[in-house]
Amino acid sequence: MRARLVALIVDEGKWLPLSMGLAALAVLAFLWRTRERERRRRTLSAMSLFFAATIGTMAFGHLLAVSTKLALGTLEGSVAFLYAIGVALAVPAWWLLSHSLRPAEDSGRRGLVLHVWLILTLLALGVHNLPLALPGLLNCSYYLHTRRAVGFALVGASVLVNSALFVGSLAFLASGQSFEEFSGMR
Repeated sequence: MRARLVALIVDEGKWLPLSMGLAALAVLAFLWRTRERERRRRTLSAMSLFFAATIGTMAFGHLLAVSTKLALGTLEGSVAFLYAIGVALAVPAWWLLSHSLRPAEDSGRRGLVLHVWLILTLLALGVHNLPLALPGLLNCSYYLHTRRAVGFALVGASVLVNSALFVGSLAFLASGQSFEEFSGMR
């Protein structure tokens, strides 16, 4: 039983579908709870919540996997660097999550800064993270849009990108391969 739990924790293929599923549940609960709020802020908050919950859960999974591998003596790479990656993603993700749950307090600037922080961190870790950063880029565009039609297009694009990312994560999960094998990096 313990070996199966450890294998589940350190298997990076399971964290993206799990995090996106949890993010979807969080957004549904948020939307149910905030039905009477202004539509644009509510939409922006829902988009931000999904992005933040996805990245935050994945960062938590990364930190848990690093800690587990360190405890088992199977960690490869710099401990400090691997923890720094997790913290650099977890901190802004959880701040953004907290910020997105309070849409009435959203001036726009703080949420935009947190999105940019997450996007730049993801991209600094490699171009293979572009699919994870793309929803954040769409959220930034939604922050800045001024036309209703553009807002509808951005929301639609966000739903399509997140759906494709989720389907891709399920394909990755079903493949049983590591990220490097699945993406052709190894």
